[in-house]
Amino acid sequence: MFENLSEKLDLTFKKLTGRGRLSEKNIQDSLKEVRLALLEADVNYKVVKNLVEDIRERSLGQEVLESLTPGQQIIKIVNEELTRLMGNDIQSLQLSGKTPYSLMLVGLQGSGKTTTAAKLANFLRKQGRHPYLVPADIYRPAAVDQLGKLGEQIDVPVFPTDLARKPVDICLEALSKAGRESLDVLIIDTAGRLQIDEKLMAELVKIKEKVNPNEILLVADAMTGQEAVNVAKHFNGALDISGVILSKMEGDARGGAALSIKAVTDKPIKFIGVGEQIDALEPFYPDRMASQILGMGDMLSLIEKAQDKFDEKETKKLEKKLRQSEFDLEDFQAQLKQVKKIGSLDQVLNMLPGVGQLKKLNNMKPDEKKLVKIDAIINSMTKWERRSHKIINGSRKRRIAQGSGTTVQDVNRLIKNFVQTKKMMENFTKKGPLNSMNFLP
Repeated sequence: MFENLSEKLDLTFKKLTGRGRLSEKNIQDSLKEVRLALLEADVNYKVVKNLVEDIRERSLGQEVLESLTPGQQIIKIVNEELTRLMGNDIQSLQLSGKTPYSLMLVGLQGSGKTTTAAKLANFLRKQGRHPYLVPADIYRPAAVDQLGKLGEQIDVPVFPTDLARKPVDICLEALSKAGRESLDVLIIDTAGRLQIDEKLMAELVKIKEKVNPNEILLVADAMTGQEAVNVAKHFNGALDISGVILSKMEGDARGGAALSIKAVTDKPIKFIGVGEQIDALEPFYPDRMASQILGMGDMLSLIEKAQDKFDEKETKKLEKKLRQSEFDLEDFQAQLKQVKKIGSLDQVLNMLPGVGQLKKLNNMKPDEKKLVKIDAIINSMTKWERRSHKIINGSRKRRIAQGSGTTVQDVNRLIKNFVQTKKMMENFTKKGPLNSMNFLP
């Protein structure tokens, strides 16, 4: 996310932080570069103009010009202004009043609406809710089938839609059935079009009037940049949406939609889709996103992901083995699998402060294939080799390499990395109990 923008801003701020004192000209020149970087990131022109002006006013004030670290003060100001631009605080779903609550998902065809409906149901189920998926797109039978399969995958009931009925009748019947079966959140997947038209909007307005949903959430494709912002304006004008879910954020290297939508529509981004997996939907934190854009990482999100994915029983078992110096290659393999549950290596590294910039500096691209190779090497070992790496001599290494389709050098590299990781993790246990973060290999 935001890779291109982050890189350009990083270069700009490096020039500033390298100076002991700043003049008005230094600041003005840097803000020109910031403005250009934002425009190239496909941020709305008016949004860029207002944002840069706000940063300029604050940057020319006493807190910067009289500071001992003026460059860092400007970065702090940019961070705060980006956060404000995206909404300052997290905006939760408005689930209050009489149940069942209803969430109406709207958007263009191809924005990821149906998948997002299932992701949202999965998210709410983990929060202790009892969601009910409603396929209301009678024009695309594949969407109805898709939602049915996704609901089955996450163990969430799906309303049996009759394609011969009108969407508004489907929604009302589903609402009634949800009440009878104690399902507390209705998630309505409405029809989309390739483009906005009057017929689509009239149908959505009718559903809104009859169902009176708690939330109308626009699902917009983040990768379409300014087009996503234009779509948001149209839907908001017709339906008065309550929020936005930006899908496909993991593939958006620019960030124009995320940085523009709140300012243009005055409606918050509530969730972001960060991958194809069913659990790849996250609440949107403006402050954390601003930190990521500026290369400061996002440790809070990483910790939350780790706590959600890691098994506490396994963690305690691992801690016991480490304290007794019994950590072996089987445990090492298990921990790598735990890390993979958090997300791709690229996503995990980008959440660590400064690592994103280090990757660019060294032209480094995390190779997911290496994890597959490690898995294959460990699987080619005998039980005793996995439990006691010291018995792995030259002939054993040749056999393991042949069995895993790798080289002896690969096996040597794995054993070396394992020994280093084991030492590091044993050092951590001396400092206190393990938690879900301090034993990432």
